[in-house]
Amino acid sequence: MSVSVARRADVPYIIDANGVVTPIQSAAVSAQVSGIVTRVDFREGQEVTKGQTLFQIDPRPYQNAYQQALATFERDSATAANAAAQRDRYRKLVSAQVITPEEAQTYETTAATTDAVMRADRAALATAKFNLDNTTVRAPIAGKTGAVLVRVGNLVNVGAGPLVVINQIRPITVRFSVPSSELPKLLRFAPNGGLPVTAVPGGGTVGASPLDSTQQSTMPEASPLAEAVAAQAGAGTAPERGTLTFIDNAVDTTTGTVQLKATFDNRDGNLWAGQFASMRMRLYVEKDALVIPSQAVVSGQKGTYVYTLDPQNKAQQHSVVVERTADNLAVVAAGIAEGDRVVTEGQSRLTPGAEASLRTSDAAPAGSASARGGRRGGSGGRANAKQ
Repeated sequence: MSVSVARRADVPYIIDANGVVTPIQSAAVSAQVSGIVTRVDFREGQEVTKGQTLFQIDPRPYQNAYQQALATFERDSATAANAAAQRDRYRKLVSAQVITPEEAQTYETTAATTDAVMRADRAALATAKFNLDNTTVRAPIAGKTGAVLVRVGNLVNVGAGPLVVINQIRPITVRFSVPSSELPKLLRFAPNGGLPVTAVPGGGTVGASPLDSTQQSTMPEASPLAEAVAAQAGAGTAPERGTLTFIDNAVDTTTGTVQLKATFDNRDGNLWAGQFASMRMRLYVEKDALVIPSQAVVSGQKGTYVYTLDPQNKAQQHSVVVERTADNLAVVAAGIAEGDRVVTEGQSRLTPGAEASLRTSDAAPAGSASARGGRRGGSGGRANAKQ
């Protein structure tokens, strides 16, 4: 029989869930002009910056159209300037009463017409310049490119589909769901987000429920065991640390869950769009909680109880109220006190009042200090019941 000592510890309240990695921005890059692709300036899967050149579409037809629009604009600008000069000259003649206003009206009309033509030419020139510029396809956002969907020599058309898809990966978000029963705590401790969240890439399972209620845990975030388990679950990948940034404004009535999003810097690029991830979110830290190993708690017909050993190493049965579990720890709300020695293994061989002799690895005599364990020790040795 193993014995442990009830002790006080700061235990965080943590919720575990499965999440899906989602890019903050995803851009399907499409052609805005039609033409033959003459150059592809990036590799599939390459990270690109905003404004970087991706494709080159044959610019010659659009260069010719631009030059034609420019020539038309220059011609009509000269005509408009001449018409304006004629208008101004005849205005002076009207002021001098050399001619009648009706004679000058023709030049007023001509000047207004040529001015409107020039404005139309200016718009046509801007459209031609826009089309010419769009023969060079640039990245609208920074991120990681997917598969190249067109090659050099392909004809692309406006609205025919994307040329490549870019996903922003730094920073990146992970969306996950928690039971609506956790919503009051979320609104209390993080109405606007800000809670620390960790994610283990690849830790999720396809088809798993958004949150297994049996996985709610409170293992301290800095626990070496927690890091080791998380690293093993992620195939050696260290957990990514981020912050809760979004709480949905409604509960999903179908699943009884509320959707959350956490944002991660993802500097090393471990989080991948569409990937499942094991999530762990810390709500708060309960100070000086009374904890014992969870295996010390036994469920019976009358509720949960534990066996403790008194100074004479006699077993005593105590009903306990377990507030919650914290991985391998149970937070006890009532039933035992700090420093009580609880039996963590072999409870089935104990009865109330049975005497247990303790044995340790160094063969310390039963009942000695080393055999009983201190008040702050995690384990007090092993016990054998004497009937």
